[in-house]
Amino acid sequence: MVIVMMPQATASDLAAVVARVESAGGEAFVSRGTSRTVVGLVGDIEQFGTLSLGALRGVAEVLRVSVPYKLISRQSHPERSVVRVGGVPIGPGAPTLIAGPCAVETPEQTLRAALMARAAGATVLRGGAFKPRTSPYAFQGLGEAGLKILADVRAETGLPVVTEVVDAHDVELVASYADMLQIGTRNAQNFALLQAVGDVGKPVMLKRGMSATVEEWLMAAEYIAQRGNLGIVLCERGIRTFETATRNTLDIAAVPVVQRLSHLPVVVDPSHSGGRRDLVLPLTRAALAVGADGVIVDVHPDPTTALCDGPQALVHEDLEELGATMRGGTSGQRRIPDEVAPSR
Repeated sequence: MVIVMMPQATASDLAAVVARVESAGGEAFVSRGTSRTVVGLVGDIEQFGTLSLGALRGVAEVLRVSVPYKLISRQSHPERSVVRVGGVPIGPGAPTLIAGPCAVETPEQTLRAALMARAAGATVLRGGAFKPRTSPYAFQGLGEAGLKILADVRAETGLPVVTEVVDAHDVELVASYADMLQIGTRNAQNFALLQAVGDVGKPVMLKRGMSATVEEWLMAAEYIAQRGNLGIVLCERGIRTFETATRNTLDIAAVPVVQRLSHLPVVVDPSHSGGRRDLVLPLTRAALAVGADGVIVDVHPDPTTALCDGPQALVHEDLEELGATMRGGTSGQRRIPDEVAPSR
């Protein structure tokens, strides 16, 4: 069950709702989005039905939600959400370009990549300061030194920053530098980390786990939402299949499927799904065609020297075409129907 509060509801109205639920032995989880506050209820649903919750001041409606991801579902929030990152909207409408170096290496490399990204139309800068890798001998990122570089580049370019956090103990540190926290595929079901980023109050980009089903992905988002944070952007970054021709298999169908199930924005990572520079643009076009709310791509001024994922990083000539694709990409934004037509 979910309680939707009125936009003008006061803190005392909300406190009264929580107190009424707790008086019946239930738990109330308050989650705040850009436009409204919702309260998820855990406990005896039949008992809640006797509390006259809909009559409390500030309550807009009380909903019974049948899916397990109650706070992020379209049942609890029929309109699709917009998440703002440093003032930049991600959601229905014009697709957002998020771009930058996969890994922060030096101040010069990061600034050059950011300027390239901005020239192509990027409005959010991505960059990794902490880099969890398959091999313990691979470049692991600069840590806090990398975060400081990203903050300096943000000051120079005006681009808000999204960067990955890999440990619950580092959430406060990363949040002090970043405008948006990223949860990578390897941590998509690290539940302690998901709860920690939910607590900190910054927008979160949640990448799909490399072997996660759509429901597992959405349940991971629910962990964040349950801690009070509805500022979540989902990222389809390719899943692990038997196919070896590409780095991962981009599940392009997941975009409209998830947009029908959840009100959260969905972006696509064509860089990590394809793993090759020549695939980034075609996969970007596919993402826009099915209505993705944006794409996140790797950029590097000299991919041959990159310490991380050079083969998939875009350079100047690629970015010019990507920018043109994104500017024409609004035609790919389509209304997601509430129900899927039956197959014939």
